[in-house]
Amino acid sequence: MNAPDRPMLPRGPYLLCDDTVRPELSLGEKAARLLAGGARILQLRMKRTPPREALAAAREVVAACRRVGAVCLLNDRVDLALLAGADGVHVGDEDLPPEAARELLGPGRIVGVTVRNAAGAWAAKEAGADYVGVGPVFGTTTKQVSAPVLGLEGFAAVVRDSPLPVVGIGGVGLANIAQVAAAGAHGAAVVSDALLAEDIAGQVRRLLAAFDTGGQGASLAGAP
Repeated sequence: MNAPDRPMLPRGPYLLCDDTVRPELSLGEKAARLLAGGARILQLRMKRTPPREALAAAREVVAACRRVGAVCLLNDRVDLALLAGADGVHVGDEDLPPEAARELLGPGRIVGVTVRNAAGAWAAKEAGADYVGVGPVFGTTTKQVSAPVLGLEGFAAVVRDSPLPVVGIGGVGLANIAQVAAAGAHGAAVVSDALLAEDIAGQVRRLLAAFDTGGQGASLAGAP
């Protein structure tokens, strides 16, 4: 459960501002286009950006998110999240343990954790996480992942058994984001499908609408 002074993770598309996709665009420009489409949450992922440039980019993107009321998380980098004043971090299988991230960030920021199953979600909750990223839901070429693809049925089973809000990760785009929402996801992480679009802002708007449509279907299915 979120601490009273900690921001809530918005429901819907979870957009990644990634330095490995569309390198001709700066991270600040990518963030600006994502936010122009109405993105409610950005995760800034910098695997290739040198440290000084990464700090400057983090501060720029955090400030841009703050101006429009969007949540900004840093992938892995707790140090940059603190220095840039981000809303929190997301840590993966090989990153800083979530217990350590929570210890460094304190109670006022969001901690998300990548897990592969419901047992991992329960462990993340015990470690102080606020949400979990679960996947890969579908196959993905953006990031090498050794875990097996869950598929929608496997993903929905994890969602049902998770004690934390679940963000679907891996291969999510406009063609399937409504299905991820309908499976009960709190959010759906999108990388290439947004950043590779000719009109990034327009694609974000379409992703938002599709997720909301799928989520409404899930709500109706769960109604008594």
